[in-house]
Amino acid sequence: MKWIAVIIYVLIILCLSLITVKKVRTVEDFFLGNRSIGSWASAFAYGTTYFSAVVFIGYAGKVGWGFGFSSLWIAVGNAIIGGYLAWRLLARRTRELTARLKALTMPEFLAVRFDSPSLQYFAAALIFIFLIPYSASVYMGLSYLIENIFGIPFTLALLVMALLTAFYLVMGGYFAVALVDLFQGSIMALGAIFLIFFVTKSPHVGGLFTGLQRLAEINPGFTELVGPPGLLPLFALVFLTSFGCWGLPQMVQKFYSVKNEAAIRRAQVITTTFALLIAGAAYYTGAWSRLFFSTEPLWQGRPNPDLIIPQMLQAILPEWVGALILLLVLSASMSTLSSLVLVSSSALVVDIFKPLFPNWKEKYFVGLMRVLCIVFITLSLYLAVTPTIILVLMALSWGTLAGAFLGPYLYGLYWRKATKAAAWAGLIIGLVTSLGLAFYFKLDALWVPVSGSLAMLLPLGIIPLVSFFTKAFPESHLEKIFGEGEFAKESEAEKGLSFSS
Repeated sequence: MKWIAVIIYVLIILCLSLITVKKVRTVEDFFLGNRSIGSWASAFAYGTTYFSAVVFIGYAGKVGWGFGFSSLWIAVGNAIIGGYLAWRLLARRTRELTARLKALTMPEFLAVRFDSPSLQYFAAALIFIFLIPYSASVYMGLSYLIENIFGIPFTLALLVMALLTAFYLVMGGYFAVALVDLFQGSIMALGAIFLIFFVTKSPHVGGLFTGLQRLAEINPGFTELVGPPGLLPLFALVFLTSFGCWGLPQMVQKFYSVKNEAAIRRAQVITTTFALLIAGAAYYTGAWSRLFFSTEPLWQGRPNPDLIIPQMLQAILPEWVGALILLLVLSASMSTLSSLVLVSSSALVVDIFKPLFPNWKEKYFVGLMRVLCIVFITLSLYLAVTPTIILVLMALSWGTLAGAFLGPYLYGLYWRKATKAAAWAGLIIGLVTSLGLAFYFKLDALWVPVSGSLAMLLPLGIIPLVSFFTKAFPESHLEKIFGEGEFAKESEAEKGLSFSS
């Protein structure tokens, strides 16, 4: 049953990929789908990129084991802050500014906004480097699940998933990603509903109220609003995973490609509902983990929290539901991987090679982007076979990239007085804070999210401070960025005036 489900899933993915091949002629087609993606495809692309095997396997298991039911605050934060508010506050402005400035990537937008070509090169290098550990964490989570359910060796599972990702991404670019994500998001939503049902009725839990009593007997803190590790670690996890996506290039890219403002308004609601369902199902499952294990499961003789969810699911799910949940995690992971690979390869092609070789034909850049997709996947696989904890890899990647980009990106969108020096200061402070504190705490799974959260917060204060003491941009530059006046016909846009590609 499981093998049949996976084979059908793979065949559908391959067919959808082949459909989109002829649509890709330019770099903008490959990376942004020609800025023509509708509301459902955009929302599902955003949501499936947001939630991957990392959430279901790494985060839900580790956090649920430590925090119990207070981990559900993360799901609430993801839905409201990472979903609704992100689309509400960032999507329209990002889409309009980047279309006007003809910016395809976040580094390109930052370079034009702050009149700093070197910022583009530096930001592109950061993206390529620090998306690799995130991609590796997704491969690890998915491979743990496949190993437990199918008995396929971990390394072989990694290789198979990498080949499938490479095929459909290289074939159709973002057109393929958006179409496949629409299919995969539907599987994720259905799987999340079944997951909640079967976990709740399992003998280990015995229903919601019985399960809560059993959990409280182990530790009353697991059923309280704030779990045993305390408020600071919980706040850091909510902040990092909810606000962090505001500054992540692979998430912001979805705003560039959305079709128009009407699609943005619909995507707000779709994304919020999707995020609440998917994240809620993941952390709800992890919250019960103490009823299934007295100690963390072992892998190669050492405790490994990444195995908590796979072994829970293996123990309680009927075969057909197990196949559906496998497809849920597979769908979440494949869509996230495709976005990571796409954004990382574009960072090098659009932000480094295109400026250096402006006379190259468009087809050469598309070909180079496809080659770099394969290079990125290969590097991710190499890191994935290195023993570590998924939560650490993802938190380090999120914290570093969001810490570097969130401040410059937000102030670049909304504040005319932000200066070039301030943008550089915010980026460097975020980068140094995340990496410095993470390694100071020896990549401890509890403190890496705290480091990432501080890395995001500090630049928000540093940028206005540095802007106050450094040279402002001339009005001519600001009018080029924002249009005539404070922001070109802001009031008309807020009333629902659509914009074209």
